[in-house]
Amino acid sequence: MQTIQDVMTRDVQHVSPEDSVHRAAQIMKEFNLGSVPVVDGDKLVGMITDRDITVRSTAAGKAPETSRVGDSMSTEVRTCYATQSVDDVLTQMGDVQIRRVPVVDQQSHSLVGIVSLGDMATKQTSGIGQALQEISSPTDAAAK
Repeated sequence: MQTIQDVMTRDVQHVSPEDSVHRAAQIMKEFNLGSVPVVDGDKLVGMITDRDITVRSTAAGKAPETSRVGDSMSTEVRTCYATQSVDDVLTQMGDVQIRRVPVVDQQSHSLVGIVSLGDMATKQTSGIGQALQEISSPTDAAAK
């Protein structure tokens, strides 16, 4: 059984809640990312996405240089553990329609990596097609 530690990315770019939204956007641009984990010390406290920046900061008229990540980030973050099976995490990703999941330590909940659908696709094949279909399908609310 393949586990998340076999496919995850360990060197993760991250920001703190006190960093500016501008800094988060710079990291996204530099590393071609759509989301960045937010850590306080080494504990995961949220994620900030390009959509969070657009909707919660820019559209609200906040200046990116002075607006803080903590004011725009998403705090409800799905996580997984390095020891979980790839199949279990793929199923969870499909169920909630997400493409990347932060990997946290089971005891300390510190950020130890991130796993994306792309990581799984390049390092294993079973289950990817089904997960991608579920992630890409419109939700029931969107279909109505």
